[in-house]
Amino acid sequence: MDQTTPAISRFNVPDIDQLPPDLRERFLAVQEKSGFIPNVFLALAHRPEECRAFFAHHDALMDKTEGLSKAEREMIVVATSAINGCQYCVVAHGAILRIRAKDPLVADQLAINYRKADITPRQTLMLEFALKVAANSVAVDDADFERLSEAGFDEDAIWDIGAIAAFFAMSNRLANFSSIRPNAEFYSMGR
Repeated sequence: MDQTTPAISRFNVPDIDQLPPDLRERFLAVQEKSGFIPNVFLALAHRPEECRAFFAHHDALMDKTEGLSKAEREMIVVATSAINGCQYCVVAHGAILRIRAKDPLVADQLAINYRKADITPRQTLMLEFALKVAANSVAVDDADFERLSEAGFDEDAIWDIGAIAAFFAMSNRLANFSSIRPNAEFYSMGR
């Protein structure tokens, strides 16, 4: 049986030395910090301008702590990516969630059934809304906003929940159609 490593994408993946200097610098900084370059970085570098735009939007949504914690932001990614069938994002962001939440179980629980996960009622409500945005955004209505407001989410936090769900719905589709494979390193992180 052939034990070759599958390609990380259906599309051409540039060598790190072929990247524009700004992307190469960013990717090598990530490699220095984590010990590897996430496959999504290399796969998206196939189109440098789109790669830059993708990561600028990602960072704007995921690197702040106002309203939602960084762990809650990752919860949204894992739960919505699971319903979208995105192996890459469930595995990669599951690893980040385990680290940020300091909980080796929560990512697996959310990926399987967020309703049975060991999270707060407020976080369950957050995920209900995020999943509605990811899977049936046309059905979002004023009652959703009222429930979130009553649970203590302000307008900016509600925007972030919806924007993260929407952004990762797009990200999931990119990862799925291009068949981006998760790095093996992600599977054991935070366990």
